Amino acid sequence: MVKKELLYEGKAKKIYTTEKEDKLVVEYKDDATAFNGKKKGQIQNKGVLNAEISTIFFELLAEKGVPTHLIEQLNEREVLVKRLEIIPVEVVMRNIAAGSLARRLGLEEGTVLKRPVLEFYYKDDDLGDPMINEYHIYARELATEEDVNVIKELSFKINDILVEFLKAKEIDLVDFKLEFGKGLDGKIYLGDEISPDTCRFWDSETKKKLDKDRFRRDLGEVEDAYQEILRRLKN
Repeated sequence: MVKKELLYEGKAKKIYTTEKEDKLVVEYKDDATAFNGKKKGQIQNKGVLNAEISTIFFELLAEKGVPTHLIEQLNEREVLVKRLEIIPVEVVMRNIAAGSLARRLGLEEGTVLKRPVLEFYYKDDDLGDPMINEYHIYARELATEEDVNVIKELSFKINDILVEFLKAKEIDLVDFKLEFGKGLDGKIYLGDEISPDTCRFWDSETKKKLDKDRFRRDLGEVEDAYQEILRRLKN
């Protein structure tokens, strides 16, 4: 597949067109950002690690019946994906209180939630990706009620699959972000990535953070954490 024009460059990835209208190449970058881009830096080999980590997760989900945009990994930094029209609503699934949820609800970080919590966020950098509910989605016509129901069903299914898979790897899936889009066939697919950039991973025993929180909070050993996630996924 020939990579052609740069279509879009985001905080963590570059997206290129190909000779096929319905296929794109995604290149993972080493750039790291936090707090809506206010903190910037680089994590050595992050793009290489995230490309492989995300591929492992997407292949697992596809095996379990989740429709994803992934077609194949092309090289250490690039993957071939289905072209999607991204729905501008991010989903955050939470299993353990951390970050903004712990602050909002006055919970101690690490409190296990009685059931998974699904949150919606309006995907808009200028507004700081504010949290919204279904009524906001319908009022702004960001997605239809049918689309939202599909997204919710897929999100809980993805959570169940990943929690079980990672438990065997001695990793707690604290919370994670998902993005969905529609293919040219009109079907909803899981897009974007699943990696330490978009998830909170904790060691099940020590509760050591193995994700981008190490960058956000200046904890050090950032690349080591990403490498540890990949090592456990492959074992």
